[in-house]
Amino acid sequence: MTEDAPAPPVQDFSHTPLTESGAEDLVHGICFKTGPPRLVGAELEWLVLDAERPWLPLAPERLSAGHEAARALPLRSRLTVEPGGQLELSSAPAASLTDCVDGLQADLAAVRAALGARGLVLRGLGRDPRRPLRRLLASPRYEAMETYFDRTGPAGRAMMRSSASVQVCVDAGQEEPGPLGHGRRWRLAHLLGAVLVASFANSPAHEGPYRGWRCARQGIWSDLDTRRSLAPPLDAEPRAAWTRHALDTEVLCVRSHDDGPWEVPRGLTFRDWLRTGGSGHGLRRPTAEDLEYHLTTLFPPVRPRGHLELRMIDAQPGEDGWLVPTAVTHALFDDPEAAETAYRAVKALADAYGSARAPRNALWRTAARAGLADPDLRTAAAACFEAAGEALPRLGASAHVQETVGAFTDRYVRRGRCPADDAAEQELLQPAGKGQRP
Repeated sequence: MTEDAPAPPVQDFSHTPLTESGAEDLVHGICFKTGPPRLVGAELEWLVLDAERPWLPLAPERLSAGHEAARALPLRSRLTVEPGGQLELSSAPAASLTDCVDGLQADLAAVRAALGARGLVLRGLGRDPRRPLRRLLASPRYEAMETYFDRTGPAGRAMMRSSASVQVCVDAGQEEPGPLGHGRRWRLAHLLGAVLVASFANSPAHEGPYRGWRCARQGIWSDLDTRRSLAPPLDAEPRAAWTRHALDTEVLCVRSHDDGPWEVPRGLTFRDWLRTGGSGHGLRRPTAEDLEYHLTTLFPPVRPRGHLELRMIDAQPGEDGWLVPTAVTHALFDDPEAAETAYRAVKALADAYGSARAPRNALWRTAARAGLADPDLRTAAAACFEAAGEALPRLGASAHVQETVGAFTDRYVRRGRCPADDAAEQELLQPAGKGQRP
């Protein structure tokens, strides 16, 4: 969720207003950059907890001090802070899985040491169970986001303040058809998504609207609003489908010229804004910068940003838990044999559940509730993880990466389990000697 970091300085709005056809051309040009797949990246979000009493919320001053200590480090990755104080490391695009992993491991070691000196630790968990939820960061963007999301319920605040994920980024793919073509990779990302949700579910809920779910974080994202977190239809050409989806989604906010609050219009899609010029809402006419910013406020399970950003995976436990979704996703996309195996496995599964769009279709909700306890998801996951395991040596993955993926496959996938089923890990967020969760 890198684009939920504090917004960059507002750019000059004196550019020529954007036309509808110009907006369509702009989205077409920036959403899928095609070519032979050669780069991989990952964005890792972490909860920051007290090392001795992880069940207690941290004082804002202490949390901010930890962030500043991490920001002072000479990192290869980009470090940002999420609204609830979650810390994110975003790798630079890497030419190999090994380069991606090595860079993130070195940066994580440095960040952990800096935080450890202050009695803080990073914890990989998809949803922060501590209460109350607080927003650490104040900015016009986050004020506007809360105003917008509050209209539809509490999911927006929960997403901003408590969620953490592993986001894996892969190239869009080649222009031509085939396993590495951008059309196939776009479709695979959405069909594979439910298997990734189930395999890496790590946000169990014990109360509230997602009680009993293994991946409550997915429930939060699916409940944000009617369109913003929804995938576009998969039966259309990817660029055209995404362009329509983006322009027909409501504008979350309009940035101000000055330091005042940002406008949060009601019921105004970006296409409406283009066609009306903002008349009736008291807005200026939209520019290319407004459209580019609008795209950062869309949160589908797969977001095309030139590359494909897979956003459905919970943050993972342990120091190297994040390695597994990064390596498995890379293998299933960039090894042609593994990509074909995965596509066949997940297409058959998705076809059995119908064509409703992710993440609100029955398959994705089953994945979020049941994880790999669902036998169909378990079968598909086993095929995908086996294919990934066989592909990793062909992709030059290190012995450590192969062993870590193999251990996860044995511990979870082959047994129909996911990290959310590990009671011992979840107990770490309970007060010592107490049987109730925070």
